Amino acid sequence: MESRLRAWGLSPLVKQRHQLFVSILVAADALVVLSACFAAWFLRLWVAADASAITWGRAVREPVSMLVVPAVLYAMWGFRLYAPRRDRSIVSEVGQISRAVIGAMAAIVVLLWVVGTELIDQHPGVPIASIGSLGLDASRLQLGLLAPMLVVFLAAERATIRSVLRSFRRRGRNLRHACIVGVGRLGQITCHTLDRNSWTGIHVAYFIGHRETTQRTECLNRPVLGGIRSLETALEENPVDAIYLALPSSKAAAIPEVIKRLERFAVDVRIVPDINPRHMPQNMAVSELDGMPILSVRECPLYGVGGLSKRALDIAGSIAGLILLAPMLAVIAMLVRLSGPGPVIFRQRRVSLGGETFNIYKFRTMLHVEDEEPARWTSRNDPRVTRIGKWLRKTSLDELPQLLNVLRGEMSLVGPRPERPELIEQFREDWRGYMLRQHVKAGMTGWAQVNGLRGDTSLRKRIQYDLFYVRHWSLGFDLRILLLTLRRGFVHRNAH
Repeated sequence: MESRLRAWGLSPLVKQRHQLFVSILVAADALVVLSACFAAWFLRLWVAADASAITWGRAVREPVSMLVVPAVLYAMWGFRLYAPRRDRSIVSEVGQISRAVIGAMAAIVVLLWVVGTELIDQHPGVPIASIGSLGLDASRLQLGLLAPMLVVFLAAERATIRSVLRSFRRRGRNLRHACIVGVGRLGQITCHTLDRNSWTGIHVAYFIGHRETTQRTECLNRPVLGGIRSLETALEENPVDAIYLALPSSKAAAIPEVIKRLERFAVDVRIVPDINPRHMPQNMAVSELDGMPILSVRECPLYGVGGLSKRALDIAGSIAGLILLAPMLAVIAMLVRLSGPGPVIFRQRRVSLGGETFNIYKFRTMLHVEDEEPARWTSRNDPRVTRIGKWLRKTSLDELPQLLNVLRGEMSLVGPRPERPELIEQFREDWRGYMLRQHVKAGMTGWAQVNGLRGDTSLRKRIQYDLFYVRHWSLGFDLRILLLTLRRGFVHRNAH
C-alpha cells in the first residue's frame, strides 16, 4: 500500500530537502550581503582616509547591514530567487538579482531620506570624493559602491553554488526525474535540451508516446512506456517528479484532457509549447531553457521561502500550543483513561504531503480502537463512541495530540484534513482533482473546516474548498484560517 501511495506523487523527502536547501541558500545570501555591506564601508573609509577612527559603534551602525540584509533578502524572495527553477539560466538569474538589488536599494534610499543619512555619515553633505564635477559625500559614495558590489557578490555566490550542484548532479545526485509526453520532434528537442543543460539536474527517465497507442519501445535511448492511453499506468508503476508535455501542434487539442487526467497525481506539470513564447497565455508562468519555451501549468505552492515560512509557523505554533495546553491535555488524558480499556492516544494511518503515510495522533474516543474494514467515517450517534468521546469530538479536543504530528513535520497547522489510505484509493478515482490536495501537508484545521464543512457534509464542497486553499495559498491565508479557527471556536454542529 505505501509503495502505491508514494507512486501517486512527489516524495516528501525531496520537498523537505528542498526546504533545507532554501534555508542554507538564504543564510548564504545573508552572509554575502553582509560582506558586501562591510566591503563598501571599508572602501569608503579608505577613500576618505578615515579608517583610523573606527569604533564598535560605527562598525555596527555605518555599514547599514541591519537595513540592507533584510531588504535584499525580501526583494530576492519577491523576484522568486528562492523558487526551485532548475531550468533557469545563470544569465536570467543574474538579471533577477540585479532587479532585486535595484528594488532593495531604492527602498533603502527612501528610508534613509526619511530617517536621515546620519546613520551612515556624521557629517552629511561634506564631499569626500568626486566624479568629474560631482561631489560625493560618505553616504552617496557608500551606497553607490554597495549596489554593484551586491550584484557582483551575489552573482558570484550563485554561480559557485551552481558549479557545486552541477558537480553533484553529474555524479547522479540531487536529480529530479521527469517523464516527457511526446516522442515526436518537440519531445526529442525537449530531451536533448534537458540533457545538454545537465546543470538543471533534471533527468529524463522515460517517454510516453503522443498517440493513443504506439509500437515504439525506445526514443533517444530511453524507454517508451506506451501511448497516451497508458499514461496513468506508467506513472503509477514508474513515479517521477515532473511531467513535460511536449505534444506536437497537431495534438494540442488533447492537452486539456491530458492535464485533467494528471490531476490524479501530485506531480509538477509543465508544457513545452510548439509555438513562440510571446503567444503564451499570460496567466501561466512562462520560462525558457536554452531557447526552449516552457509553460508551467501547476507547481507545488510551498517551494522556496513560502514552505520555509510555513514550517517556521508550524514549529512555533505547535510548541506554543503544547506548552499552553499542557494542563488541559493532562486532564483529558486522565478522563480518556477512565472511560474504558484501551490506549489514551489513538493511532491511525493517514496520508499527507505527496502521498506519504504517517500515524496520526488523537485522543481515543471509541470503545474499540482497532482499525475497522471497510474504512468509513464516524456517523452521528455512532454507538462505538464513548461518553467522554462524544464531548471530545464535539469540541474537537480529541485532535489536540496532532500538535505532535505538526512538530514532527508530518502535518501542518493549516491544510486539508488527512484521510485514510483506503478512502483516498476510492476518492482519487471518483473525484476529479482530489489528489491536488496532496500538494500541501495535511492540517489540523483548514479552509473547509472553518467554513463548516466537517462530519457528514458534502465531499464535493470540501474538495472545492481544499483546492481553493492549495491554489491560493499564502502565509497570510494560513494566519487568517488560524484566526477564524480561534474566533469561531472548536465546537460545531457538524462535528460528531
